Amino acid sequence: MIPFRKMHGLGNDFVVVDDRQKTLGVTPARAAAAADRHRGIGCDQFIVLEQPGGEGADVFMRIYNPDGSEAEACGNATRCIAHLMMEEAGRESVVVRTVRGDLPCQRLPDGTVSADMGPPSLEWQDVPLASAMDTTHLPMTVGAVADPAACSMGNPHVTFFVGDLDRLDWQALGPEAEHHPLLPARANIGFAQVIDTDHIRLAIWERGAGPTLACGSGACATLVNAHRRGLTGRRARIDLPGGTLTLEWRLDGHVLMAGPVATAFTGEFDWDALAA
Repeated sequence: MIPFRKMHGLGNDFVVVDDRQKTLGVTPARAAAAADRHRGIGCDQFIVLEQPGGEGADVFMRIYNPDGSEAEACGNATRCIAHLMMEEAGRESVVVRTVRGDLPCQRLPDGTVSADMGPPSLEWQDVPLASAMDTTHLPMTVGAVADPAACSMGNPHVTFFVGDLDRLDWQALGPEAEHHPLLPARANIGFAQVIDTDHIRLAIWERGAGPTLACGSGACATLVNAHRRGLTGRRARIDLPGGTLTLEWRLDGHVLMAGPVATAFTGEFDWDALAA
């Protein structure tokens, strides 16, 4: 039996297993089986803790989507794992290593956790896009939405700016946008309504996961894209279906994201029973 912890940031939920001793035999198929909400435990992402493989970080975090594909970044999971590592080490700051790089995190005085998600990548080849173009205005139309902006937070993001999120059937548009020909690696798709220069409403269709209650890297990308379009300042409150994140795109290029984390429950499961 394998112990796990079910955590979430604003309802963006994760199954977390500790494989720092490399005994679990995690595979994409097994991760997908655990993430299945009907036959497994169920989660937006399956998170594996591994040894950091060098100095400068407290843990390596590997991220699997529910379809078994590996994600490069996940902001809410970063904050959840940072919380676990701070509890384990008895410190108020840690560094979480990911495929994207090392992400410094700290606990704030109000008990929320802040993660430095690093600088965005803004060039077309870094998103990536299918050909050279201005990433602040993509020649892309999906149903009733068009003219999105794109950037990478280690994983690809496309942001559509909409007038009224409540009147948009964004869940119907998400799959087509994720698989658009301009996006050779697919992308996380954000639908953002700018309320004010420091306030955004956001819904996210996540690559490989579908609609989620929150997406930390998507919130980071949304602030970056909104500021590049002249719609907001460099700080904003971003309201997602699951709650609120606080974002800042600092002048040094790094994006900071802060919000709550929670443990829903702990338990044990059997790989072989899930895969059957």
